[in-house]
Amino acid sequence: MDIVFNINPLGLEGLGTTLISLVRSCSKTDELNLHFLCSELNVDDKSNITTLLKSENYKGHTAFIDFDAKKTFGHLRSLHGDWTPYGRLLIPEIIKGDRALYLDADLIIGADILSLKDFDFDGHLLGAVYGCAVTNTLDSQFLIKNLGWTSDTGYFNSGVVLFNLKKWRADDADSKWKTIAGKYSDELISHDQTLLNGLCRGHFAHLPDTFNLPWYSHKEKPENAERGILHFVGSPKPWDWGGKYIHKGFDEWSALNSPFWKKQYGKITTEKMWRTWKIRRSLAKGIKKKALSS
Repeated sequence: MDIVFNINPLGLEGLGTTLISLVRSCSKTDELNLHFLCSELNVDDKSNITTLLKSENYKGHTAFIDFDAKKTFGHLRSLHGDWTPYGRLLIPEIIKGDRALYLDADLIIGADILSLKDFDFDGHLLGAVYGCAVTNTLDSQFLIKNLGWTSDTGYFNSGVVLFNLKKWRADDADSKWKTIAGKYSDELISHDQTLLNGLCRGHFAHLPDTFNLPWYSHKEKPENAERGILHFVGSPKPWDWGGKYIHKGFDEWSALNSPFWKKQYGKITTEKMWRTWKIRRSLAKGIKKKALSS
């Protein structure tokens, strides 16, 4: 089964726990093919990923694919000056099989991923967990006014997405998302998530609800998470500056993080300091919400 991650240096600290939990929850890791789309990762980063997987007795295949996020997607709206999130749109070019599961690097995976290897798409382009009606999302104005959605159209988070690559190619979905992106390059509020939802227009196969359980910093652990996928959505993440004190999922994340990975990526860097500045409003809100919920 093909699994794809889309990583830049800032995503590495969270990736360790995601990989450890993925491998420990998988019944047969020799059936996995892990592909890492790498934006600005160096040789040492790739070696560290391989070392971590080996330490967890991972027996599947591993591949690293470099791409220049800014060069490829720099004409689109960025996320705080970063275009890496759009990298998952390259999956149909890179994976030659009929399906691929995309996973974010801010997850704790308690589910056996192989349970999705025979998932029935029922003719749909993608499989994802239903999130809410579009009217309750940041993208609502764009998708309703520009793409003609009705307010009750279903919307999904793109942190866990199963791609029906056979249908994607048959429908020439690449041309369709590129048309939307070309016309509305400055209006993609949620970046790749806007484009993937725009392609589906509410028509997507529903993965089990437990396969993308949002865990916000001030909230308690979601229910039914033991055999599901916890997703540290928004900011701050548990590993961000202040996350130890703000995010209620810090202890669970930290318990899975390996000493090796913490040594490699737990240090303060210029990039992390810059991220802290960029998410300062989210940090302030997180502190306030935690205080109110205490």
